[in-house]
Amino acid sequence: MNLARVRIELNKTASPKKARTLESFFKTGPGQYGEGDRFIGVTAPNLRKIAGACEGLSYRELAELLRSEIHEERALALLVLVAHYQKNHKKKNTAGQEQVYRFYFKHLSRVNNWDLVDGSAGQIVGAHLASKDKAALHKLAVSQNLWERRISIVATLPWVRAGRLDDTLRLAKKLLGDRHDLMHKAVGWCLREVGKKDLFALENFLRKNRGRIPRTALRYAIEKFPEKKRKAYLKRVGKIN
Repeated sequence: MNLARVRIELNKTASPKKARTLESFFKTGPGQYGEGDRFIGVTAPNLRKIAGACEGLSYRELAELLRSEIHEERALALLVLVAHYQKNHKKKNTAGQEQVYRFYFKHLSRVNNWDLVDGSAGQIVGAHLASKDKAALHKLAVSQNLWERRISIVATLPWVRAGRLDDTLRLAKKLLGDRHDLMHKAVGWCLREVGKKDLFALENFLRKNRGRIPRTALRYAIEKFPEKKRKAYLKRVGKIN
């Protein structure tokens, strides 16, 4: 499937009504985090179906999709990139993995909404840096760009699920002072995953950072706690925040 055909297939499943709903959900209005993002109303299942037939797209075509102002075109390009990375990983093609990783970083400014980050950061950046130096993530964590900061912590989720928690906890600590609610949610989400693997590690982190953790991040982090314990945590932090 070439680029022209991809756009035909996307428009076949587009829905103006769905587009309006998505534009509201992803906060595309003036001054909102997704300001200016355009949707045509393609559902996630349809995006995945179309992406599955796009293995033959060239990097030039993927770059054109990523430059698009249409959200679904960028999302589709990222789905294809994730599939490329996973295929190269399965084949132990390290050069192919490196190519996908570098291409992703070259177009990082186009990974510019939370669903785009969450659907690609772990699968590409996290997968690639699992046994490599993590300096790139710590650099992203102090970026002025919201989405780059979100990539830095979300990329660590595959490591957490494999029982490797230290990098996530270090980045979470660095990001506790972030002012954006989407970062509070991302940090809390990752901490919750830490707790699934090691409850003591999570509670130790919460205790040590009691005076710094935003309430939203805490709510996400302790979501799976028993109700009584959860309320006690929220009460203690409520006296500080």
